[in-house]
Amino acid sequence: MAKTFSISGQHYLFDVQTFAQVVLATGGEEYHYALLDRTTQGVIDDVANGVSDLGVIVETSETAQQLNEVLAQRGLEFVELITSAPRVALPASHPMVNKQKLTLEDMEGWPYVYFDQGSDAPDFFYEEALASVPRGKTIACTDRASLTELIVALNGYTVTSGILVGITDGSALTTVALDTDERLQLGYIVRRGAAISELEQKFLEKLKKNLEKYAVFN
Repeated sequence: MAKTFSISGQHYLFDVQTFAQVVLATGGEEYHYALLDRTTQGVIDDVANGVSDLGVIVETSETAQQLNEVLAQRGLEFVELITSAPRVALPASHPMVNKQKLTLEDMEGWPYVYFDQGSDAPDFFYEEALASVPRGKTIACTDRASLTELIVALNGYTVTSGILVGITDGSALTTVALDTDERLQLGYIVRRGAAISELEQKFLEKLKKNLEKYAVFN
């Protein structure tokens, strides 16, 4: 019987890289796998409905309590793998790129690019730390490539884990530390009480190693 394996995730590269590494290592004559980029609501729905085995998401210290309440209502639980510090991602040619540390006030006037979560999504569903802070120029997009292209083309920025660019060689973006006490909890969601398959376990072990390798803690 062909192997099956499905992961849903927010718009981060670390789950893509990890998924590819697991597929390459596992091999096989036949398999049917899926990697689905979703909004936060989409990840929750996929795992709750059995479309995906696991969902890779990021909580923040600001949103974790509310998000965990929603997960509990859907019969899901969040398992933290590591904690990291949010970073400002911006083009390598940006005037602010050589700063040791940035504040959100420093970035006023520059376009803020973020992942759209849908018109009805609550603030705590946003993937970016400090997403509820008002900004004068905002651009919503729905995929990773568009976000990167817009940031480069418009000298914009986003707030990320730093792993957005740290795991990809030759990226057009770089990151600078963000002056904040906010922290990111990077991990996965799973159906409460669900058994973890061998493939899922391999994915989670590799994911944790990748996160520990590329995460930025200050």
